[in-house]
Amino acid sequence: MSIKGWYKSLFVQLLVAVVAGVLVGHFWPGFGAELKPVGDGFIRLIKMIIAPLIFCVVVTGIAAVGDVKAVGRIGLKAILYFEIVTTFALIFGLLVANVFRPGSGLDIDPATLDPNAVDAKTNGGRLPSAADFLLHTIPDSVVNAFAENQLLQVLVFAVFFGVALAAIGPTKAPLVLSLVEQFQQVIFKVMGWIMRVAPLGAFGAMAFIIGQYGIGTLGTYAKLIGACYAAAALFALILAAVSRFYAGIPIWQFIRYAREEFLLALGTASTESVMPRIMIKLTEAGCSRAVTGLVVPTGYSFNLDGATIYLSICTVFLAQAFGVDMSLGQQLLAVGILMLTSKGMAGVPGSSFLALSATAAAIGAFPVAGVALLLGADRLMDSMRVFVNLLGNCVATFVVAKSENQLDRERMLETFGTMAKKPDPEPVATPAP
Repeated sequence: MSIKGWYKSLFVQLLVAVVAGVLVGHFWPGFGAELKPVGDGFIRLIKMIIAPLIFCVVVTGIAAVGDVKAVGRIGLKAILYFEIVTTFALIFGLLVANVFRPGSGLDIDPATLDPNAVDAKTNGGRLPSAADFLLHTIPDSVVNAFAENQLLQVLVFAVFFGVALAAIGPTKAPLVLSLVEQFQQVIFKVMGWIMRVAPLGAFGAMAFIIGQYGIGTLGTYAKLIGACYAAAALFALILAAVSRFYAGIPIWQFIRYAREEFLLALGTASTESVMPRIMIKLTEAGCSRAVTGLVVPTGYSFNLDGATIYLSICTVFLAQAFGVDMSLGQQLLAVGILMLTSKGMAGVPGSSFLALSATAAAIGAFPVAGVALLLGADRLMDSMRVFVNLLGNCVATFVVAKSENQLDRERMLETFGTMAKKPDPEPVATPAP
């Protein structure tokens, strides 16, 4: 990017938009709160293309690999990695909460709590059970899965379709494969147009968050926010070490390469807003299309590292706020419950409050109504959760790609070595390594 054309950089435009959104939300909170439809409109545009993009990337990726057994291995390795890392994230969050003790000294009186506050936030919803969650991944109708944007259901159908195409062979079904590849190029073109209004979406989302909840909330929940963000920073270093020493990936160079996507995710408080672009960036950084197409969408439901850290810290925070020292057994029980409830969080309104309510009811360390204490601070944690969730899924993709020998290091080094010389391109379909 030349200095003369700096204003054409998407990263610069997003940075200016986020800062402007913070200023508008702070100085004109009423107007900032009314800008919510602007941010929501951009995210809806992105969601419009996510399902067809996942289908195309997964189908073409599996067809390019041509090895049905490899597809099964990739899926199993991804799930195993997700379980290990999210469990570690939960335990790590508990350690941070016990060291920082963010809730100590608050001495909350349970009689002052509104038991209906959490129900208002979650609209009386509930998290699905483990059986319901797994059953829900199987679409009862392919059309319905696309219509309702059920990403895991779309992924399951895409895997079956891609495996069938690989079994038949591209030479026997050239028209089908060609049609999917051409449709993928059309989706990439549409995504390029949508990304031109990304700064506007980030501005609206950030103005709403600050206007609605206010910067003043930072002071009220300073210790909790500090503990969560410190945990996020430390966990990011751990992920960087895993990426470097196992996969040989300099993760900070990748973050620099994908800086627009990370900043957009922070600005919109949504990882879904960058799913299409981050999948392209991972492919350009050397991961095969098959690994990227399988790991990233699955990780959006199974690998919520930032959310699990937040849940474990908040569980201990709430107990401390009521003057309760949770025993080791209660904390381990909380980890077990959160391991199950966190898997059904994606796409459920107020899911963090539902997960914490279920945990509070099971361990009995503090009143379930105490979860309402987090209503003021929850939205301010979005940046922490979004960054760690996104980084965790990127590292997972590199790790699985490395384990399957589907990581092209030469292509990665070439991409990282020339990133400073390239303008921000429109995404194009890329061949599998």
